[in-house]
Amino acid sequence: MTELKKLPIGIEDFEKIRQEDFYYVDKTRLIEQLLAQWGEVNLFTRPRRFGKSLNMSMFQCFFEISCDKSLFDGLRIAEESTLCETYMGKFPVISISLKGIDAADYETARNLMVKVVNEEARRFQFLTESSRLTDTDKMLFGQLLQKEMDDETLFCSLRELTELLRKHYEKQVIVLIDEYDVPMAKAGAKAYYNEMLDVIGTMMSQVLKDNASLKFSVITGCLRI
Repeated sequence: MTELKKLPIGIEDFEKIRQEDFYYVDKTRLIEQLLAQWGEVNLFTRPRRFGKSLNMSMFQCFFEISCDKSLFDGLRIAEESTLCETYMGKFPVISISLKGIDAADYETARNLMVKVVNEEARRFQFLTESSRLTDTDKMLFGQLLQKEMDDETLFCSLRELTELLRKHYEKQVIVLIDEYDVPMAKAGAKAYYNEMLDVIGTMMSQVLKDNASLKFSVITGCLRI
């Protein structure tokens, strides 16, 4: 009797699905389409439970330096050998999800946003030992790890992280922002929309606009920006 694969109910981690041999509907052609048509900022809007987060996880697994290339064995994108040679595992990637920014008041929502930045910065703690970063660079990076973060640091956090990663790797950075609109929707329902708009709007403007360290970004959500 042939053993059936497991169904990945609620799993949005591409690596886990591939390593644990869950069923996976091959959507890797999306990588090819993205690279054929990409702009500096690419927005994908789809309804909830449409697979956006899984696709973002797939992008990270494909583009990120030191990725496990075997995850894509047997998938459609692996047939594009030139594309894979050029792009697979070639870029530093910043990947954050804002779907957990759900709070009853602005202060709590802001603290959750700081935690998102802290968590992503911790993935790059090797920057504290980088010979390509100055002491000032390392001081700035240290601020991204702190629980207490002033507005200026928070607003510029993603931009500064792209700049530090570019200096370390000497390569432009891909930025993935999943569920960008969740904090705004929650803030609108709880009456702190304007304060949250200042945070999200300024952070996005800083990292996405006129950023020489940015290769390109992908943003997902249910709503148009």
